[in-house]
Amino acid sequence: MPEIVYEIVEKIAVLSESSKGWTKELNMISWNERDPKYDIREWSPDHEKMGKGITLSVEEAAVLKKALETRDL
Repeated sequence: MPEIVYEIVEKIAVLSESSKGWTKELNMISWNERDPKYDIREWSPDHEKMGKGITLSVEEAAVLKKALETRDL
């Protein structure tokens, strides 16, 4: 299996933290040296391990933002 190369370009927010120290975060991440995308996933405290997540382009993040703004949170 090929190695996945990533770089956390910008840490935006920690959304939550588990009792084991893993954090669910919103970051801008460059995957395999491509342009950075918005990324939501869980990370181990040392950021060496990650859980499954979702990656959004700028356009997808804008649609999500607009949809959330219409909700009564």
